[in-house]
Amino acid sequence: MGMSVQQNCFGYPLSIFFIVINEFCERFSYYGMRAILILYFQRFLGWNDNVGTAIYHTFVALCYMTPVLGALIADSWLGKFKTIVSLSIVYTIGQVVIAVSSINDLTDFNHDGIPDNISVHVALSMVGLALIALGTGGIKPCVSAFGGDQFEEGQEKQRNRFFSIFYLAINAGSLLSTIITPMLRVQVCGIHSKQSCYPLAFGVPAALMAVSLIVFVIGSGMYKNVQPQGNVMAEVASCVGFAIKNRIRHRSKRFPKREHWLDWATEKYDERLISQIKMVTRVMFLYIPLPMFWALFDQQGSRWTLQATTMSGKIGIMEIQPDQMQTVNAILIVILVPIMDAVVYPLIAKCGFNFTSLKRMVVGMLLASMAFVAAAIVQVEIEKTLPIFPKGNEFQIKVLNIGNDSMTISFPGTTVTVNQTSPKSEFMTFNADNLTRINISSTGSPVTLVTHKFEQGHRHTLLVWAPNNYQVVKDGLNQKPEKGQNGIRFVNALAESFNVTVDEQLYENVTSHNASEYHFFSSGEKSFTINSSEILQHCENEFKTSYLEFGSAYTYVITRKDNSCLTPTIFEDIAPNTVSMALQIPQYFLLTCGEVVFSVTGLEFSYSQAPSNMKSVLQAGWLLTVALATSIVLIVAGAGPFSEQWAEYVLFAALLLVVCIIFAIMARFYTYVNPAEIDAQFDTDEKKKYLEQSSPHPKLDPVLQTQM
Repeated sequence: MGMSVQQNCFGYPLSIFFIVINEFCERFSYYGMRAILILYFQRFLGWNDNVGTAIYHTFVALCYMTPVLGALIADSWLGKFKTIVSLSIVYTIGQVVIAVSSINDLTDFNHDGIPDNISVHVALSMVGLALIALGTGGIKPCVSAFGGDQFEEGQEKQRNRFFSIFYLAINAGSLLSTIITPMLRVQVCGIHSKQSCYPLAFGVPAALMAVSLIVFVIGSGMYKNVQPQGNVMAEVASCVGFAIKNRIRHRSKRFPKREHWLDWATEKYDERLISQIKMVTRVMFLYIPLPMFWALFDQQGSRWTLQATTMSGKIGIMEIQPDQMQTVNAILIVILVPIMDAVVYPLIAKCGFNFTSLKRMVVGMLLASMAFVAAAIVQVEIEKTLPIFPKGNEFQIKVLNIGNDSMTISFPGTTVTVNQTSPKSEFMTFNADNLTRINISSTGSPVTLVTHKFEQGHRHTLLVWAPNNYQVVKDGLNQKPEKGQNGIRFVNALAESFNVTVDEQLYENVTSHNASEYHFFSSGEKSFTINSSEILQHCENEFKTSYLEFGSAYTYVITRKDNSCLTPTIFEDIAPNTVSMALQIPQYFLLTCGEVVFSVTGLEFSYSQAPSNMKSVLQAGWLLTVALATSIVLIVAGAGPFSEQWAEYVLFAALLLVVCIIFAIMARFYTYVNPAEIDAQFDTDEKKKYLEQSSPHPKLDPVLQTQM
């Protein structure tokens, strides 16, 4: 044991303050980089959504797979301290490489603001991400276990509190970085051409990773280092293998049964190792149901954010964008961890209830399950307000009269009369098989037949401007606009074409009697400018949109007034979202309570139940349950294409409830161990044996016995 002087502060070893600060910086660095990664893929490297998302998820999964590697290096070869230092160096290099990969002046030789050789940037960023995945994953299980190592026997209470503070540092780091890094990204920088400042946004996390490493090294004089004891993992594997082989060899009735299947290894391996492996396998067995919790937990980044896009971000005077709702989780953790530690647990203990680690984890699973029931209720509320879109072989038609005369359009079973000023125009749903004909007629002119192949599953707009002139436009919007944005398109009722610019987005060449595509804008009031050669001098060509909220779509019909100036008329295609995002707070609250009770306890439980030479391995096992969760989400989402989103939420809640009951039953039969006591017991026994062998007298003298 490399012992150094243990200095104490508030009853905690001073060294853990360095470890907590190190973890805070490391998480800030990791989440800061991750917060802008997907935007970097799309906007800088120019990848499409699918490629970007796939690479992003692969990277996140890798970060949860590599802990096993880090744990093996730490427990069997370098020890935790050296592992953390060496992998942090790898990690810092990775962060620097990805920051360098985002400098566009690196390959932009002609200074036009676009990298000339994009593959250099892609290659560099992939190398950077690989190094980061190795670094962050490798040190993850070691840092928490190394923190636990700093405590003496009899400091269990402080050690449990340490795991809470540690968890707090993780979330404080991720919260601050998710807020700060996107702010850095929108800054403008560059030597030859100014653009979004990715080098700064990636550079700050890289600098913090370096700080994290330096802080950790500064504390090196105070750490209590547990030496690695040979290649533990290989020993464990061969011992387990031997036990299984031996058990199969002696499967006939002649041989007496043994208490535990690992006892079949006693012929070859010592009892201490066997008892340590028993501890690990017992805990690993308990871990089998846990990925289900993480599968639900991970959905707040994906499914719940999508749910927020169909909601209104107006909460009182504030306006929240859908992807900002995720910060609620981190904010709540920073509030709830201290409350749980200082208020809730002591109160439960005062009431005389023994709230053991595993009971806490069961409660955590129940809370997460309830969070998904809450999400399903919110989803049902949202679906009441969603517009009806065409399904299957249906399609929808809406009529806009952009001429000057009143007209009558007759569909099978219904007739619509539209004049130019009727702004309330609804989508009508038809079945492809039943829509036989559409006629346009107006007084004193022959009937015109609409011949158009309507596309199934889509919305269409029928523009009419004279009895025999019509145009059918496919809308291209058959769902709510993404990310809570608002769609705007323009219909040209003039004789000549024009350009429109809205908030720096250009609608190019909107031709006569035709509609533009939709462009999408965030909430707020936008101004738009119409440019055309035919606009008269005295006429206004700048207009304001109505106030845009969340998830709406509008058509602006541009016509000429009597004084031959242009005027826009607004038609609502999709109504804005009405259900407030504040309704998501209960589900976030329940899930976060569940996480605090489940996750902090799990970290601490994994540490306290592991033998001293396998602490990191069990921490890695704990992190592996998180990695497996991603596959569950993919399987469940792939297995049941639910037409109703709320049904999927209910399914997840039910699955977790079932798993929770199984886990509760497994936990009933788990006996808590104290690895240090068991170790001490073995030490005593070995000493006894050794003394018995070395002493020629059968009877030990009493002095020795009292010493023992």
